[in-house]
Amino acid sequence: MARPLDHAKRAELLDAVVRYIAEHGLANLSLRPLAAALGTSSRMLIYYFGTKEELLLQALATHRPDLTVVFADIDDAATLRERLWDFWKSNTTGPGAVSVTVMLQVLGAACAPHGPYARYADEAIATFVSALTSGLRELDSVDDPEVVATLLISGLRGILQDRLITTDVDRTDRAARRLIDQTIR
Repeated sequence: MARPLDHAKRAELLDAVVRYIAEHGLANLSLRPLAAALGTSSRMLIYYFGTKEELLLQALATHRPDLTVVFADIDDAATLRERLWDFWKSNTTGPGAVSVTVMLQVLGAACAPHGPYARYADEAIATFVSALTSGLRELDSVDDPEVVATLLISGLRGILQDRLITTDVDRTDRAARRLIDQTIR
């Protein structure tokens, strides 16, 4: 008879996977070294998650912020600008920074034809666009909220990638702030 899943151990593994990939990268991810670093075996990882790709997708899903809460109850442009800025800060210097590093690697891998992460990346982007579009619609002053949401999300993602590559915190913070302030009026 199969042993029941240890949900606490599973959650611990998912958190450790995100930290491991942020430190070692996704490109050459192999289950054996990952399992060794996590203090388990590749067999146990397969038991818990099925495949390497499913392991990563579940790990990212556990780190995804609830964007409907982030962009809920927006009553003016100043509130939305501050929410976006707070979101930027929490994903560059706060607890979300590690999972964002991994998410950018997954988005890059999703660009490959028939990549295993394409559906996840598409859903992640659609979720973000939908949540921000809803917040923008509350303002009544934004022309084409979906396009503005796309501009903000894609622009901030590009600035974030720039920051991770160059490590220039000051310049990228200024660029993110300007994008937010000039896009949301």
